[in-house]
Amino acid sequence: MEYSNLRRQIVFMKKNLFDQGYLDEQFNQLEDLEDESSPNFLEEVVALFFKDSSRLLTNIEQATDKYPQDFYKLDSLVQQLKGSGSSIGALRMKNECSVFKANCNDRNLEGCRRSLQKIKREHATLKQKLESYFQLLRQVGPRDYAVSSRK
Repeated sequence: MEYSNLRRQIVFMKKNLFDQGYLDEQFNQLEDLEDESSPNFLEEVVALFFKDSSRLLTNIEQATDKYPQDFYKLDSLVQQLKGSGSSIGALRMKNECSVFKANCNDRNLEGCRRSLQKIKREHATLKQKLESYFQLLRQVGPRDYAVSSRK
């Protein structure tokens, strides 16, 4: 694909991630930390997020089965996931974690389980979308894509 078309596609894809509420400004702030010494910083941080968040999701799912009435434990695990999501700007995930936490406060196990399913869907969708985004960035090459595509 032609270089300028790739650049346009990257800008469009990123704009859509923001417009659809998947990401917030924290993502841009992380991207701004990339430089010549760490041109893949954002991708590396996001990869670590998905590794850690997958583990947290498994722990939350296990806790809902093993300790269904331990809302303090559930809340604590989801708070970790929410913080992790916030650190990369995963807005939809962060918002759904807030819903889960509200269900914990209400001692609503079924609400927690519904929220967990939504969190898992948001997680999978975001992972797929960001994998596509980073794939395009790799095609363009390091620092050549340093275009401002702020909302």
